[in-house]
Amino acid sequence: MSYEDGWAAVNLEMPPRIPRTEFDAQCHWPLVKAVTGIAVSFDSPGELKQTAMRAFVRAWNYDIQLSCLIGHGELDALRTNMGHAVYADGGSDYDPNIRCPFKTPEEVLAFDPWEVYGPRDKRELTRRFNEHYRATCEAYPDLVNMTGVYVSCVSGLIAIFGWEMLLLAAGLDPEGFGEVTNRYASWVRQHYEALAEADVPVIYSHDDIVWTAGAIFRPDWYRRYVFPNLKKHYEPLVETGKKVIFVSDGDYTEFADDIAACGVAGFFFEPLTDLRYLAERYGGTHILIGNADTRVLLGGTKAQIRAEVERCIAIGRRCPGYFMGVTNMIPPNTPVENALYYNQVYEHLSRR
Repeated sequence: MSYEDGWAAVNLEMPPRIPRTEFDAQCHWPLVKAVTGIAVSFDSPGELKQTAMRAFVRAWNYDIQLSCLIGHGELDALRTNMGHAVYADGGSDYDPNIRCPFKTPEEVLAFDPWEVYGPRDKRELTRRFNEHYRATCEAYPDLVNMTGVYVSCVSGLIAIFGWEMLLLAAGLDPEGFGEVTNRYASWVRQHYEALAEADVPVIYSHDDIVWTAGAIFRPDWYRRYVFPNLKKHYEPLVETGKKVIFVSDGDYTEFADDIAACGVAGFFFEPLTDLRYLAERYGGTHILIGNADTRVLLGGTKAQIRAEVERCIAIGRRCPGYFMGVTNMIPPNTPVENALYYNQVYEHLSRR
């Protein structure tokens, strides 16, 4: 692991190697065992798992670790449970229980998060952010760490209403749903104002504003209700010199310029978003994280895996803040030999 290379890239100082981060690879227990030699599995004690994860991260030479504090749990007083398909090893994340507390679009349009969730104590929020950041730094002292917010705007609305009620309300009354969005954003902004006072230099800001095919809503709706709110979230962070990393699944290429205008320092993106476009527009001024496609690791040949790494590195090599990574995860069903080969190719090509 290299804090120096990660911090140099965060500050656009072109480290001698292309730094990297990965997602969920450290929970792929057969891969972790193959890399570290530690006999760990899904059924291992938590302490052994943590030891093995840290050893794996060191062996694969991560340089930055994305993490956040404020997630769906902050909304537990009233939110939808959309269930969950099997993803984790052992199927521990499977959840068939789907329930939504909202029965009509009118209930969605009347929703007021200030009434339901109430105001937050700013000092307590700042303390929690500092505590979370210190804990991640203690666990991974040789990486650039961060904390932040997962449910910044659209992601929070999805968690609260679920897809069906969200799309019904937004489709029936886009302006009314926009006002719900404004109310929610004003509530979640408390967390960003607290973050501005925390001793955290890099901020994780997650918001799944799109899906696989791109925009969920009309582009002008985003520009009226989403991006102005994200900009307000980020203003106190930018004023205090913090670097905001915007994180979203799906294809947000068409909104990259809007996101940049909100004041972010960097972009995290899956392979659906156009790395070449981001590199051409923002490669010299912003942090860029990821773009390698997990589907190639899941079922590709060695030649295809090499080509995918070469594609990302050929574009990212000239960008001082580029981090290599499979940003749509390395899940536990990835063949171990494919993941090992991916890492081998990355290590071979990572030196500038």
